[in-house]
Amino acid sequence: MAAKALAWAKTGWAALLLLCFLLAVGAMRSDLFPVSAANSVPQLEREAVPFALLALAAGLYAAARKAPWPRGRQLQSSIVIGLGLFVVPSLLVSLAHGWVSAFTRVALFSLVPVFAVVFEPYIGRRAGSQIRGGLLAALAAVVGSLCVFPLDLPGSIEASAAFAAVIVAAACVAAANCYAVRVANALPSNGLASMTAMAAASAAVGLAAASAATEGLVFRWSVVSSDLAWSAIVSLPGLFLLFWLMPRMAASRMTTRFVLAPLMAILISMALDRPSVGLLTWAGLLLIAAGAAWLLSAPDDHADADSSTLKLNRS
Repeated sequence: MAAKALAWAKTGWAALLLLCFLLAVGAMRSDLFPVSAANSVPQLEREAVPFALLALAAGLYAAARKAPWPRGRQLQSSIVIGLGLFVVPSLLVSLAHGWVSAFTRVALFSLVPVFAVVFEPYIGRRAGSQIRGGLLAALAAVVGSLCVFPLDLPGSIEASAAFAAVIVAAACVAAANCYAVRVANALPSNGLASMTAMAAASAAVGLAAASAATEGLVFRWSVVSSDLAWSAIVSLPGLFLLFWLMPRMAASRMTTRFVLAPLMAILISMALDRPSVGLLTWAGLLLIAAGAAWLLSAPDDHADADSSTLKLNRS
């Protein structure tokens, strides 16, 4: 059973690394595929597209498997996951867009694992599941991110509010991820697909509504077709992996995607462009890698072992 649990953990790590790779490719879309990214679709509407596809795919799968649909508190939890993990953070980042640079946003979102380590014992899968040394590992990754990504400190009240909004968005993602892991672990063995469908549907509707209220909506097929294709190829598999990991990995480990994905994006960019890299950047990359590896490999007070055993028994 221990060997099977270890194999299950390795499968989860592989899925997480693949998720991070897809996120890195998604972040580099405009650099790698400038033609597909050059359209006039508002950002929030663009973000809603993969969630709509995921809701459709997961809903069809749940119906084919005759899975129970969330009701009552489970339905409310699914909606909260969709809104808290995707809609509220995206809206806050969108509102802060003109005041906080892209590099600063990446640096601030490296705080997500820190928040997750702090929140998990209280709103995660179980009390006392905090990974030993996890806070130090997460902080090491943050320091590494600050070495790589320049942090522009705010110089006005408006910029300070936007700066704080991005930090709140990072905390919201961490809290929602911890809550999603707890909810996913309490589901029946065939309940993940229906929960995913409801969470994705709430995210799609919330993002579309936010886009309509702030940016407007674009319905022309010639404009949105490239986003549909990109979502089906890159974004949809990434979202599938994200929800698949929820009942299989601690939230504090899942949130390492916010430091691993930028790390992969930088390494891909370095491989393609071969820029001159300074010593501080190399030190930051090593700190990010070391902090993420520490957070992923540290013992978890038997929480992950119990979860893996439960999933093996269900399988």
